Amino acid sequence: MYDVVAIGELLIDFTTDAKSPDGYPIMAAHPGGAVANFLAPLAKYGKKAALISKVGNDAFGNMLASTVAEFGIDISGVKITDDAFTTLAFVTRDENGDREFSFARKPGADIMLSDKDIDFEKIDNTKVLHFGTVGMTADPSRTAHKRAVEYAKEKGKIISFDPNLRVPLWSSLEDAKQQILWGLKMADVVKISDNEVEFLFDTDAKNGAKIIMEQYGASLVFVTLGKEGCFFMNKNGSGTVPNYDGVKTIDTTGAGDIFGGSAMYGILNTGKNPCDLGVEELTQIASFACKAASISTAKLGGISSVPDLCEIQ
Repeated sequence: MYDVVAIGELLIDFTTDAKSPDGYPIMAAHPGGAVANFLAPLAKYGKKAALISKVGNDAFGNMLASTVAEFGIDISGVKITDDAFTTLAFVTRDENGDREFSFARKPGADIMLSDKDIDFEKIDNTKVLHFGTVGMTADPSRTAHKRAVEYAKEKGKIISFDPNLRVPLWSSLEDAKQQILWGLKMADVVKISDNEVEFLFDTDAKNGAKIIMEQYGASLVFVTLGKEGCFFMNKNGSGTVPNYDGVKTIDTTGAGDIFGGSAMYGILNTGKNPCDLGVEELTQIASFACKAASISTAKLGGISSVPDLCEIQ
């Protein structure tokens, strides 16, 4: 039995390590992809996790599969294709560590995932299905994601959703908005950023969380606030948890995903339905997740920056 199965992208993040004398970024390759980053803390902290994805039959694809497996994530649902190259993301950073993304994906292997590639037995045998919208920018992957989520919903699984809006990947912002709103309608647990709340509803974190619960039916909402921490809400109440500021941030890549996976780890540890968690429990869960995400920003990359439990404690 799995604790969490995720469907979505597995890719290489090229992050800026230095600059050449001409001012061009010198980049280092790191394993990444939002849903893979989400699973990484879960696997590292002892939960059973599996990934449904697709990579190219190339050096990067083989490296990614190997790295994710070594991390403790089941990759038997990761397909390898000869028809597309493994997707590459190029991440440049400003002096605060905030990122700008460019993608080599026309198409990339992750977007070639089809519903025929999905091992539905994995969904049968999990407590939670997690997804985002990076893999929903185009077909066949969009259809595959929707089929998997609808199937999990029919089977009574907890649905976890993080929009993870990456503007350069979308043909239009209206399409992005419609796909994100579909995801919100399907989700029980939502992790979303304050920027994404503003994009969708032109409001703040508190009102956005209320809209997501009341109009879209989510049981629990986490709104990450960047340096300010996190706002959470379920039927039992809400609260704000500050960020942990005891680290020097050099790269925020994957921090939101690591927050989401760490929060899910905390939820699973309670053994409760997300809607039944009390404010004190949610405060502890959000605090743990904020610390995990904050500590991760002191290192480059996503998967490779997940801190040990002892660092957080």
